Amino acid sequence: MTKRILITLVGVLLLAGALAGIKTWQIRKMMDKGAVQPPPETVTTATVRSVAWETTLTAVGSLTAVQGVTVAAEQPGKVVRIAFTAGATVADGDLLVQLDTAAEEAQLRALETSAALAKVNLGRMTELVGKGLIARADYDSTEANFKQAVAQADNLRAVIAKKRIRAPFSGRLGIRLVNLGQIMREGDPVVSLQVLRPILVNFSLPQQELARLRPGLAVRLTAEGLGREPVTGEITAINPEMDAATRGVTLQATVANRDERLRPGMFATVTVVLPDRQEVLVLPATAVLYAPYSDSVFVVEDKKDERTGAASKVLRQQFVRLGERRGDFVAVQVGLQPEENVVSTGVFKLRNGQAVVVDNALAPTFEQSPKPENN
Repeated sequence: MTKRILITLVGVLLLAGALAGIKTWQIRKMMDKGAVQPPPETVTTATVRSVAWETTLTAVGSLTAVQGVTVAAEQPGKVVRIAFTAGATVADGDLLVQLDTAAEEAQLRALETSAALAKVNLGRMTELVGKGLIARADYDSTEANFKQAVAQADNLRAVIAKKRIRAPFSGRLGIRLVNLGQIMREGDPVVSLQVLRPILVNFSLPQQELARLRPGLAVRLTAEGLGREPVTGEITAINPEMDAATRGVTLQATVANRDERLRPGMFATVTVVLPDRQEVLVLPATAVLYAPYSDSVFVVEDKKDERTGAASKVLRQQFVRLGERRGDFVAVQVGLQPEENVVSTGVFKLRNGQAVVVDNALAPTFEQSPKPENN
């Protein structure tokens, strides 16, 4: 019984070995004929180019007005007239709010009468002291009374003038903060007044960049709500001292802001354009196969079949070190040479040594400053 089982097992093993050998022989024959080669993958390609990129420094800035203030009352009183419209543009000295001055104006008339009488008395005393008919002390007392009466009238005129609240400079008004008939106290706000053309932007950069910075360098501002085109300006001031907490230098740039899209208090991305340019190798960012261990691209190379002599294109996976990214492009620091062709899309489905066919009929357009449509 045991001998029969052993013979059966040996027979099964011999049969399995024969079948495996036959199958291996068939696969090798098929491979020699190219029967199991997968069809070439259709890919789009892009050429690695050497371009000159401008050197820039980027920071986040805060916008502030050249002049900005909340106009407030200097004297208490009742609002009897509001002479401005919220959001309007005003000139220096324009009347904004009129407070009640009826009591002050009545007092002023009394003081002006006293000053006029004191002036007449001073004229008489001047004639008498010239003739030696009165003592010099009486003349000095009359002169002091006249000057005191004039000063009291001038003081009341100043109080009346302060109750006419005027724009301290030309600019754009904000939202009205007072109402007709309101009793205002000293320091109560009336309206915000801001100069919007031009406008300033304050931002900071690391101290190691200080040597490359100077007034007059161009800046570009981008912010939400500004549209696609950046707003341009230039650096106008560099703070002479460093921030002790961040070791950064504070800079101020001036932007024309002709259409007044920029407003004080907004945040914006500030790009400082340096005069020197750098030569870099660039390729589309979609050509990179990103991975935790290292990024790579697939270079398209020509290959000639040794047996048939037919030419074909195959992929070579090349590891790269990337640099700055701008728009649709990314800079390559190490790994590629100019004019090499790399697969530009769909790299996640490719492998090293794979045969490909290049078809750029549907290749996307890559731009350094893309402007995608908002659909």
